[in-house]
Amino acid sequence: MEQTFLSATILLIVITDPLGNIPPLLAATRALAPARRRLVVVRECAIAFVVLALFMLFGRDFLSVMRLSEETLKVAGGVILFLIALNMIFPGSGARLTDASAAPTEPFIVPIAIPLVSGPSAMVTAMLIAGSDPARMPAWIGAAAIAIAVSLVVFLLAGRLRELLGEQVITAFERLMGLVLTAISVEMLLGGVASYIRHIGA
Repeated sequence: MEQTFLSATILLIVITDPLGNIPPLLAATRALAPARRRLVVVRECAIAFVVLALFMLFGRDFLSVMRLSEETLKVAGGVILFLIALNMIFPGSGARLTDASAAPTEPFIVPIAIPLVSGPSAMVTAMLIAGSDPARMPAWIGAAAIAIAVSLVVFLLAGRLRELLGEQVITAFERLMGLVLTAISVEMLLGGVASYIRHIGA
């Protein structure tokens, strides 16, 4: 799947799922004062961006050390994205990355930065995007920055958005994003299989 700056940005925004993360975010920061909550949100989003940037910059080196092919990563990424998408459409049926409601104190890295924003699916996707054209690394890092900035804005307005939109609208939007992510995951899976078949044929 050939990536453009726009498609990479949209893909990362869909995977980080800022609206869908509002309920667990509010649960994870329920014990914090509003001013402290804002500082924590900014800090956690910054950490999430650093994580994605590191996976973009050093993902290929990691694959080389682990002796993993990009085809394997594409197939694995497609499966992970499909499970996440399944959970977005049918809550409780797919993979749940975190239980933020169990966090009694101020969160640090876990569960907001990882895995709420920069979870396994986002890390794998960041590696795949960067690997599609390493020469365009500044563009891919820019796409990650925009995706994290969207999450940051949504998180800072989380309380107001939940009151304004309501749980039903947020749930409906999350399921719509799940449908989009399902198509993306299938495309990624088929692309990995096709690349592997061509590699075997060669």
